[in-house]
Amino acid sequence: MTVTPSKKKKGVEKPPGPGLAIKQERGRRTYQALISAGFKLLERREFESITIIDVSRVAGYSVGAFYARFKSKDEFFEAMIAHHIQERRDSRIKLLESAPRDELVPELIAQLVDSYWRRRQFWRAALMRCARDPTFWAPIHRTAQEFVGLVIGRLQADAGRPLTETECENIRFAIHMVFGMVNNRIVNRPRPSLIGNSTFVANLTRAFRLVSDYDRLMAGGA
Repeated sequence: MTVTPSKKKKGVEKPPGPGLAIKQERGRRTYQALISAGFKLLERREFESITIIDVSRVAGYSVGAFYARFKSKDEFFEAMIAHHIQERRDSRIKLLESAPRDELVPELIAQLVDSYWRRRQFWRAALMRCARDPTFWAPIHRTAQEFVGLVIGRLQADAGRPLTETECENIRFAIHMVFGMVNNRIVNRPRPSLIGNSTFVANLTRAFRLVSDYDRLMAGGA
């Protein structure tokens, strides 16, 4: 039996051709280059001092290429936030799925502190932006809540039993305590010795274990 090619149905789009695919790939590369340039500039400068010309120059593209993707510097920063959130989500999930039980808490704290410290100017800009516009913090808050849920899930699996609401609340409080201490150090412009070293990580780890009652949970306490 001969199969007759069917007519193109209305509303069904054709797959993108090679030319469009190339344009899309170029667009992604340009977008990523601009985002990466923003983070690179923030390693040594505050966000307020960085101009769109600076970002375009470091990325190797024109100012026109920037405005083809972002309406303003604020929108560009929101894109940086989205990029960072996805990056952090992926790394946290990977760690929660792979870290041995005895190494989980110190590795989680070390990863969090390292991320905040390396991008401290970025986080300081985010905190300052939130002070002007509280709604700006919403996606970051949602990500933090998701992280809390993932940590509780992992600790519950390690404990080998359902955790009580009080135990879950202790874990939530401990996580928010860690976030709060790191954020406070960033806003107050700490010396490197106050946050970017192993002693700070060890102290935060000890505080988390104490407040969350981690050792009792892992020992099978009820």
